Amino acid sequence: MGIIIWLIVGGIVGWLASLIMKRDAQQGIILNIVVGIVGAMLAGWLFGGGINQAITLTTFLYSLLGAVILLLIVNLFTRGRAR
Repeated sequence: MGIIIWLIVGGIVGWLASLIMKRDAQQGIILNIVVGIVGAMLAGWLFGGGINQAITLTTFLYSLLGAVILLLIVNLFTRGRAR
């Protein structure tokens, strides 16, 4: 059951991050899920939060912040600038 929750929350977090970073038209559902899950792991590593422990509003926001940071890094490599 935990993997299903990771996929759902990862998809929502990745989709919201792609809307914030204006990359939604370039990503599909699979990439949104990947960005959300990797963003949650990045947030867990950076802030000690993330959806690794429990899904609360705080960990959801940390995961969203991690996904936005991940998309910033991707933008730096693909476009040569953060936007």
